[in-house]
Amino acid sequence: MIRGIRGATTVDHNEAAEIIARSQALIEDIIHDNHVEAENVASVMFSATVDIDAAFPAKALRHVPGWTYVPVMCMQEIPVPDSLPLCIRVMVTVETELDQPEVRHIYHHNAKQLRPDLNAGRGGSS
Repeated sequence: MIRGIRGATTVDHNEAAEIIARSQALIEDIIHDNHVEAENVASVMFSATVDIDAAFPAKALRHVPGWTYVPVMCMQEIPVPDSLPLCIRVMVTVETELDQPEVRHIYHHNAKQLRPDLNAGRGGSS
């Protein structure tokens, strides 16, 4: 079955090192918590709010061993008024045996407020 795995994180500052580090922590948790293998991934799409432009969040995927050939792309989020600032979102499209309720969508830092229903009872995410 092809499924989408969502995630989001925030940064405190529009700084390249922090953007890459937070994006990498997010994607690594998605990989780990959902038992994702690179060869089963169709693509990974990152988006960032307009206040993030110091680095491409997708660059973080290139720091994950074995993910060299996974197609990845960055795009800008729609600038909705009063939306969460300094936010990076990701969608991983993957072939998996997980049933939809078993998929672990990951939300870190201030992005936890985006989907508190998916974070209930799931410790560990920063």
